[in-house]
Amino acid sequence: MELCQIKLILRQHYTYHPKLLLLIILVYFIINLAKCQQNPSIVQITPGQTVDLGDTIDLSCSVQYGANYPIIWTKLSDNPNNAPLFISKDAALTVYDNRYSIRHDDSSSTYTLQVSKIQETDTGLYQCQVVTSATSRVTADTFISVRIPPLILDSSSRGMIVREGETFTLTCNATGVPLPKISWRRENNGLLPTGGVVAKGNTITIYNATKDDRGIYYCIADNQVGKPAKRSVGVEIEFAPQVGLVRPRYQQALGYPAELHCSVEASPTPDISWLKDGYQINSDNNFYQISSTSNSHDFIQSTLRIKKVGERDYGSYRCRAINKLGDRQNSMFLERAYEPVCPPACAEGEYLSITTSTGQARHSQPSFVLILVTCLLVPFVL
Repeated sequence: MELCQIKLILRQHYTYHPKLLLLIILVYFIINLAKCQQNPSIVQITPGQTVDLGDTIDLSCSVQYGANYPIIWTKLSDNPNNAPLFISKDAALTVYDNRYSIRHDDSSSTYTLQVSKIQETDTGLYQCQVVTSATSRVTADTFISVRIPPLILDSSSRGMIVREGETFTLTCNATGVPLPKISWRRENNGLLPTGGVVAKGNTITIYNATKDDRGIYYCIADNQVGKPAKRSVGVEIEFAPQVGLVRPRYQQALGYPAELHCSVEASPTPDISWLKDGYQINSDNNFYQISSTSNSHDFIQSTLRIKKVGERDYGSYRCRAINKLGDRQNSMFLERAYEPVCPPACAEGEYLSITTSTGQARHSQPSFVLILVTCLLVPFVL
């Protein structure tokens, strides 16, 4: 028997009493009319869900007394000025997106919206609506939250150049759902200027910077969704040159080559020169050659090679380094030796020498060594 429909099946039994028949019909009509006038309601909706990118989710909405009303699924916009997205009406889709599908279970009057291949844009408030009139609706809401791996934003620090003694701050901004936690480390788990090997928070501030604070810092954003995001931040500390000596005194005999060395640490890269008796030495000529080697830590090794030591070459030398932050120099001495010193004289193939702790050398003639080795080997060859 359908709601609001009257079937007069009792007439044949009560034809002898018309008033009783009319009373029964009236009661039956009132009961069914009351049923027709019951308001529809949403008795169940899927609670809020948190899902990962690429997942599939079902949102169910069960309606009571809604058989004669349109049932609509919509996605509400975060911006109140934007219209909602109408996804389905009853058992039919109203959008052209194959990620959506709608199922209707007539026995429970349940409308299930399925969203597959979840995207970041699927985050938001979904609403099940029973449209009772042009201006009236029964609604229930549920929220989908999509977990999103961390992403470090371009507003984060990328690299800094700071002068020694200044204060600077490194910043790391990241997005993700849930919001990522941010930490800082140094390359090779080095000690941070703030202490320890890990610092937590979006920023890290270094006060009174020194050259030891230079290097690579890592910003790490982690929200337990996928792999943590990581960005390297290079920090360069500018400082005046520091000139160090490999040793303060050198010795060499007349007519043999000599090499003097100094080590320079500076940023930015300095100009390095060598001076003898206050005059700058010109490189790449018949008398002198200056060469330098460097590494990634602002260290430069400079070498002055005197190709053939003469009387005028003995005395004081200075290694000088200049950059925009300072001018530094250090002195060393070349003294006369009465026997060739190896190195560098041994590179000439004329003498073999052993340098003592006092800088003096002992040597033996190569011819003597050759004769000795020959005498030892001849019996075995024969």
